[in-house]
Amino acid sequence: MKRLEALHNYQILDTPPEKAFDDLTKLAAYICGTPISFVSFITTDRQWLKARTGIADLQDLQGIPRERALCNYAMQMEDVLEIEDVVQDPFFGKSPFDMLDIRFYVGAPLITPEGMPLGTLCALDTVPRRLNQEQREALQLLAREVVAHLELRRVRLQLEEEKQKIEGVLQVANNAAESLFTNTPSELFVKQEQKLVRISTTCITHIEALGDYVNIYTLQERFTVYSTMKELESKLAPRDFTRVHRKYIVRLERILAIEADTVIVETYKNAKQPIPIGNSYKAALLGKLNFL
Repeated sequence: MKRLEALHNYQILDTPPEKAFDDLTKLAAYICGTPISFVSFITTDRQWLKARTGIADLQDLQGIPRERALCNYAMQMEDVLEIEDVVQDPFFGKSPFDMLDIRFYVGAPLITPEGMPLGTLCALDTVPRRLNQEQREALQLLAREVVAHLELRRVRLQLEEEKQKIEGVLQVANNAAESLFTNTPSELFVKQEQKLVRISTTCITHIEALGDYVNIYTLQERFTVYSTMKELESKLAPRDFTRVHRKYIVRLERILAIEADTVIVETYKNAKQPIPIGNSYKAALLGKLNFL
């Protein structure tokens, strides 16, 4: 049912007391001049009380079967349901409130903005009585305030859920970034004439593909190794290096200038090496540069 779906969407059932609802309940009792008042919600098969005042022991009221709860009928009314004397009423005379010696009942329906009845804000007394028109209108006004607090509470919960989702996504992203940066090696070992030579990645200026081999240029010398551009690219920090051509990878901090479709890179022995920029790599390159 849409009504029950709306009720569950508020995430209000079986939650601890909240001051906003407690205050409205006390105000309802004060306006109606009754010793007892509560906010009730009607589920599939029971009545559940969110806030109450003037009732010492709620065990007999909390969880009353829906068909025996006065609030089940009150929430379906367009106006307030007022019973001046429950005991003498031919329809409600066998209400479960008899165990509290309840004689008077008045309930204003809690209606969502979409028109779904959720429960009531009600006031009760142990003696028969009758409200005046101002009291009835005030009770209806308070019932609308209960629904307004439900709406605010739902929005707050949704914002908190969205915040948690965003924080979760950010945490995953931060962890991935941290893993990417911290796990990227700052050095490479390359095989040169039956020995392994350590190359600090900070010294690499650019890398050039040559078929099944690549040339790694550093500030001091050039190394030719058996590898692929894809393999080397996976071993270099993406924050420091970028692919500018299918045959070239450059270190960003070694770029001296960009002229048309060419980058000028500082290479070993302070030489300046022009390197072509492939059309499919230009956007990625420009995205890593700071412009004024």
